Amino acid sequence: MKLKNYESVIIITPVLSEKQIQEAVSTYRQLITEHEGKIIHEENWGLTKFAYPIAKKSTGFYHIFEFEAPATIVEKLELAYRRDEQILRYITIALDKHAVVYNERRRKGAFNKTNENKEVAK
Repeated sequence: MKLKNYESVIIITPVLSEKQIQEAVSTYRQLITEHEGKIIHEENWGLTKFAYPIAKKSTGFYHIFEFEAPATIVEKLELAYRRDEQILRYITIALDKHAVVYNERRRKGAFNKTNENKEVAK
Protein backbone atom coordinates (compact mmCIF):
# COMPACT_ATOMS: atom_id res chain seq x y z
CA MET A 1 0.00 0.00 0.00
CA LYS A 2 1.40 3.39 -1.05
CA LEU A 3 1.82 5.94 1.71
CA LYS A 4 1.31 9.64 1.03
CA ASN A 5 2.39 12.66 3.06
CA TYR A 6 -0.32 14.78 4.67
CA GLU A 7 -0.60 17.79 6.93
CA SER A 8 -3.68 18.26 9.08
CA VAL A 9 -4.45 21.43 11.04
CA ILE A 10 -7.18 21.47 13.66
CA ILE A 11 -8.56 24.33 15.72
CA ILE A 12 -9.84 23.22 19.11
CA THR A 13 -12.36 25.23 21.11
CA PRO A 14 -10.76 27.51 23.75
CA VAL A 15 -13.13 26.52 26.56
CA LEU A 16 -11.30 23.24 27.28
CA SER A 17 -8.73 22.65 29.99
CA GLU A 18 -5.14 21.77 29.07
CA LYS A 19 -5.82 18.12 29.97
CA GLN A 20 -8.91 17.96 27.73
CA ILE A 21 -6.96 19.45 24.82
CA GLN A 22 -4.18 16.88 25.27
CA GLU A 23 -6.78 14.08 25.33
CA ALA A 24 -8.39 15.35 22.11
CA VAL A 25 -5.01 15.60 20.36
CA SER A 26 -4.07 12.15 21.64
CA THR A 27 -7.28 10.74 20.16
CA TYR A 28 -6.36 11.94 16.68
CA ARG A 29 -2.72 10.89 17.04
CA GLN A 30 -3.98 7.40 17.91
CA LEU A 31 -6.44 7.41 14.99
CA ILE A 32 -3.60 8.14 12.57
CA THR A 33 -1.32 5.43 13.96
CA GLU A 34 -4.13 2.83 14.14
CA HIS A 35 -4.74 3.20 10.39
CA GLU A 36 -1.13 2.42 9.45
CA GLY A 37 -0.09 6.07 9.58
CA LYS A 38 3.20 7.39 10.92
CA ILE A 39 3.44 10.80 12.60
CA ILE A 40 6.41 12.68 11.16
CA HIS A 41 6.01 15.92 13.10
CA GLU A 42 3.54 17.51 15.45
CA GLU A 43 3.24 21.14 16.50
CA ASN A 44 1.10 22.86 19.08
CA TRP A 45 0.70 26.52 18.20
CA GLY A 46 -1.33 27.18 21.35
CA LEU A 47 -4.10 29.72 21.81
CA THR A 48 -4.35 32.06 18.83
CA LYS A 49 -6.73 34.93 18.06
CA PHE A 50 -8.95 34.52 14.98
CA ALA A 51 -9.35 37.11 12.24
CA TYR A 52 -13.12 36.65 12.58
CA PRO A 53 -15.35 34.81 15.10
CA ILE A 54 -15.94 31.08 14.60
CA ALA A 55 -18.93 29.63 16.47
CA LYS A 56 -19.00 32.82 18.60
CA LYS A 57 -15.39 32.22 19.72
CA SER A 58 -12.59 34.70 19.02
CA THR A 59 -9.68 32.35 19.88
CA GLY A 60 -8.80 28.68 19.52
CA PHE A 61 -6.01 26.18 20.09
CA TYR A 62 -4.19 25.27 16.87
CA HIS A 63 -2.54 21.87 16.47
CA ILE A 64 -0.76 20.53 13.38
CA PHE A 65 -0.03 16.92 12.45
CA GLU A 66 2.36 16.05 9.63
CA PHE A 67 2.07 12.35 8.83
CA GLU A 68 2.54 9.57 6.29
CA ALA A 69 -0.47 7.33 5.73
CA PRO A 70 -2.55 5.47 3.14
CA ALA A 71 -4.99 7.68 1.20
CA THR A 72 -7.98 6.05 2.92
CA ILE A 73 -7.16 7.74 6.23
CA VAL A 74 -8.19 11.24 5.19
CA GLU A 75 -11.86 10.32 4.96
CA LYS A 76 -11.81 8.61 8.38
CA LEU A 77 -9.87 11.45 10.01
CA GLU A 78 -12.12 14.20 8.66
CA LEU A 79 -15.23 12.25 9.66
CA ALA A 80 -13.87 12.11 13.22
CA TYR A 81 -13.17 15.87 13.09
CA ARG A 82 -16.73 16.61 11.91
CA ARG A 83 -18.25 14.48 14.68
CA ASP A 84 -16.18 16.13 17.43
CA GLU A 85 -17.85 19.22 18.90
CA GLN A 86 -14.48 20.37 20.30
CA ILE A 87 -13.08 20.90 16.79
CA LEU A 88 -14.04 24.33 15.41
CA ARG A 89 -12.24 24.00 12.06
CA TYR A 90 -9.93 21.54 10.33
CA ILE A 91 -8.09 21.10 7.05
CA THR A 92 -6.10 18.16 5.75
CA ILE A 93 -3.89 18.56 2.69
CA ALA A 94 -1.77 16.13 0.72
CA LEU A 95 1.84 17.31 0.55
CA ASP A 96 3.81 17.12 -2.67
CA LYS A 97 7.56 16.45 -2.70
CA HIS A 98 8.36 20.18 -2.55
CA ALA A 99 6.18 20.73 0.52
CA VAL A 100 7.83 17.78 2.29
CA VAL A 101 11.29 19.26 1.64
CA TYR A 102 10.09 22.70 2.76
CA ASN A 103 8.69 21.28 6.02
CA GLU A 104 11.96 19.44 6.73
CA ARG A 105 13.96 22.64 6.18
CA ARG A 106 11.55 24.65 8.35
CA ARG A 107 11.86 22.13 11.21
CA LYS A 108 15.65 22.39 11.02
CA GLY A 109 15.41 26.17 11.37
CA ALA A 110 16.42 27.12 7.82
CA PHE A 111 13.91 29.99 7.77
CA ASN A 112 14.49 31.46 11.24
CA LYS A 113 15.24 35.17 10.95
CA THR A 114 17.50 35.07 14.01
CA ASN A 115 19.77 32.46 12.39
CA GLU A 116 20.07 34.53 9.22
CA ASN A 117 20.97 37.63 11.22
CA LYS A 118 23.67 35.74 13.10
CA GLU A 119 25.19 34.49 9.85
CA VAL A 120 25.21 37.99 8.36
CA ALA A 121 26.90 39.38 11.49
CA LYS A 122 29.78 36.88 11.19
